[in-house]
Amino acid sequence: MDCGDEQAKHNGHAGGDASEWKKVEEMRSVVQAQDPASKEEDDFALRRFLRARDHNIGKASAMFLKYLSWKRTAKPRGSIAEDEVHNELVQDKLYVQGFDKVGRPMIYLFGARHLPAKRNLEEFKRYVIYILDNTCTQLSVGQEKFAAVVDLKGWGYANCDIRAKLAALDIMQNYYPERLGRVLLIHVPYVFMAAWKMVYPFIDDNTKKKFMFVADRDLNATLRNAVDESQLPEVYGGKLKLKGYCSSSPPPSSTSE
Repeated sequence: MDCGDEQAKHNGHAGGDASEWKKVEEMRSVVQAQDPASKEEDDFALRRFLRARDHNIGKASAMFLKYLSWKRTAKPRGSIAEDEVHNELVQDKLYVQGFDKVGRPMIYLFGARHLPAKRNLEEFKRYVIYILDNTCTQLSVGQEKFAAVVDLKGWGYANCDIRAKLAALDIMQNYYPERLGRVLLIHVPYVFMAAWKMVYPFIDDNTKKKFMFVADRDLNATLRNAVDESQLPEVYGGKLKLKGYCSSSPPPSSTSE
């Protein structure tokens, strides 16, 4: 399912103001004149691109048309199949489960499980698309964003992959704008900061505000403030059992030590 489909059943323009929807209407006229495939995208998708470009119709239209072109190449069959990203899935480094207190689907990523020596960059890009599209299927009507916890416990130089980080960032910022709500980075080792400093300049200003580093002493309170116990993974003291692609491969222990 494409990322815009979750809003297809949402009739009317609830949320936002009349002037914003007027700009969406104007933007639609621009993009449909240049690419008929625009008709397949709902108004909520156009609004996200419009917001990503501070309501500048010209810039938002250019961004959206670039997305349509990318989509035809990146997802020629409309979606990414499991067998196209099998090598990434079997690592069980990422789980899309549960919701936070404002109803955003949660992604839990365990960075120490990413091994760049074993990854193929093109498959990794497909994997990012696969995860983002599947996360969007979890969105309820009226909710357009997801949240994430990136657990870096045990992360070291063997896990450092600047090319993959930049590729994921490019996909998320340019083709899935206004989807990311917040990212909590936890158990962050000192060595990670060198990699972060290399990636940070490529993050746009609005996205930078969504990343939050959580000190170990604040971890429990921060997670419980964001996620109900029933939706919080067992590994963090909650009641949600994470289920990976490989059922025999549970997430690494990340509770406080």
